[in-house]
Order: sequence, then C-alpha cells, then structure tokens
Amino acid sequence: MIKYFKEDTTFNFKGKRICSRWIKVVAEKLLPGDEKSSSSTNFINRSKVGDINIIFCSDSYILDINNKYLKHNYYTDVITFDYCEGKFLNGDIIISIDTVRVNANLYKSTFDNELHRVIIHAVLHLMGYKDKTKKEKEIMRDAEDKALLLINPIPKIIS
Repeated sequence: MIKYFKEDTTFNFKGKRICSRWIKVVAEKLLPGDEKSSSSTNFINRSKVGDINIIFCSDSYILDINNKYLKHNYYTDVITFDYCEGKFLNGDIIISIDTVRVNANLYKSTFDNELHRVIIHAVLHLMGYKDKTKKEKEIMRDAEDKALLLINPIPKIIS
C-alpha cells in the first residue's frame, strides 16, 4: 500500500490514486535488467508494491533526516530508505517540496513534472536501480523518462 504524508509543509498532494496506480505500473513494466549493460545483472527483480510511505516535507526537515541518518550536511530533493523484501517494494521516500520547486526552475521544468521525476527516481532505487556511476546515471535517467511516459493523465498537484 502506498501512503502519503507531510511534515513541516503546507503542501497538499492531489492525485494520490493516479500516482499510486502509476507507481504500480512502473514496478510491473520497468523491470531492472532490461537494459543492455553489464551492470544490469546486479539488479534484484522487485516488481510488486508492498508498503511505500511518501513523505513530503520542507528543506529543514530533509536536512535533519540527512544529518541524522546519512551523516550528510546538505539539502537534497529526495532520500530513499529501502526496506524491500524479496520481490516487494517497501520503503520510505522523503521529498523536499522546497528543493523540488527550486529544481523545477533550475531545470526549466514544471513543478509537477519535477515532482513526478523525483517520486519515480526513488521508486526506481527501491526496484534496484543505482546512480553512482556515469553508466548507472544514464540507465536511471532513461528509466525515469520511460516511467514519466507511463503516467496518464498527469494529475495537477500544485496546492
């Protein structure tokens, strides 16, 4: 089950049902390992949605999480905590709405598109995608682009 929460923000996410269905479709259709790369053999086949918590928050909230759990003293748009078991996607996805807004402007994207990209980026991590190397980043970006094509209709989520 996918659940949505907010911490230290007034942001109200609309389109939860559409987003949840989209995440399930992505999990079923974008199986890691479909890529033609040597690193694809390292993927775990996680294709069923278990328990995913998506927490929308402020920059200060995500900075506290980043400091406390990852020992990183910087802002980020998303942090993914992977609790996957077997084929089931389980985890916490923490998203800074403040940073998503800044990044949307920086990348000349809409807020909605940037938020969906960040959500699916985290889900792809739960599925086993990595983004440490240049090749992994290319594979991740390609998977994000494919996933964004699967959301229909894209819900209006600004609140």
